[in-house]
Amino acid sequence: MAKQRHRPDWNAGRVRALRQHLRLTQAGLSVELGVRQQTVSEWETGAYQPRGASARLLTLVAERAGFDYDVSAASDPAPERPAREGIGAMDAGERRDG
Repeated sequence: MAKQRHRPDWNAGRVRALRQHLRLTQAGLSVELGVRQQTVSEWETGAYQPRGASARLLTLVAERAGFDYDVSAASDPAPERPAREGIGAMDAGERRDG
């Protein structure tokens, strides 16, 4: 039987904390996830919550980046670090396109 993974509650603070952990802008994260920048903004403001494939993709990105979403400051993330383009904590060889 396959081990069931923990599926975090992707609330506004947790999405922002992951993006900051990756050192990405909202636009950079949106490109990596294949969603609109407005969607990332809506997740981070709490207007909407990621669900379905988006929530699963956020979980996979978090796990590959070593992001500890269980202890992240889910409602009050740390101050933002300088952003960079691309998935910050992943090696280019680990990324899969498509």
